[in-house]
Amino acid sequence: MLQSVPLQTIIVSYLALLLSLSVHECAHAASAYRLNDDTAKRLGRMTLNPMAHIDLLGTVVLPLLGMFTGWRVLGWAKPVPVDPRNLSRKFTQRVAMAMVAGAGPASNLLLSLICIPALAITVNFLLSGLDAGTSDLSALKQNIFMAAMYLPVERFTERPDFDMSSIFLITFLGRMISINVGLAIFNLLPFGPLDGASIMRGFLPWRLVPALDKIQPILTIVILVLFLVGELKYILFPLFMAADTFYISPMMRLFI
Repeated sequence: MLQSVPLQTIIVSYLALLLSLSVHECAHAASAYRLNDDTAKRLGRMTLNPMAHIDLLGTVVLPLLGMFTGWRVLGWAKPVPVDPRNLSRKFTQRVAMAMVAGAGPASNLLLSLICIPALAITVNFLLSGLDAGTSDLSALKQNIFMAAMYLPVERFTERPDFDMSSIFLITFLGRMISINVGLAIFNLLPFGPLDGASIMRGFLPWRLVPALDKIQPILTIVILVLFLVGELKYILFPLFMAADTFYISPMMRLFI
């Protein structure tokens, strides 16, 4: 039975998820600290150490269950504690909270922005010795770039020109791109506990804030139900495809 489990894919994907979630939560803590609230720092949350951010259900059980079963799930980490009363008076409290919230998705986008050229440059290097036409070689590089984001790691072992260290590197970078873009999109949704709700609350006209606060519990239930029945993909998939079309693919072509 274990022979049918894609252990290499699970290991690479899970490591990428742990690092991405750790950066996300550390960014929240660091932005709060920059705005004069040291609550998260005092509690040891301003760190990239995954152990400080692990939530048993959201960081361990559900992601690994999804990876072993093929069921698509989203992971999360323990929320970073922030005391709004401590935040800098340079901004209104709700704007400061919006800035702290926005730091998480921004960190994920920054990670993807680093990993896209890193993956492209790595693919260029690994295929630099191939003798092929310019257009054919470019297409091959782009195919491998996209495959590193989505295909099982085990598929790459079928290529005799890639050793295991190269396979690990390109698939890890590929997962870092897809996971971080996915985390940024998911967390920017203006629902309930997600960062997007705090960001929207920070910049809405004040007269609209009570209405937003009133519907947030309902939106929390909606997103939870969509998640449990597997329908959340109908919201996330078009957004991810838009990100792929207007962000990932153009950036890839810039470096390949």
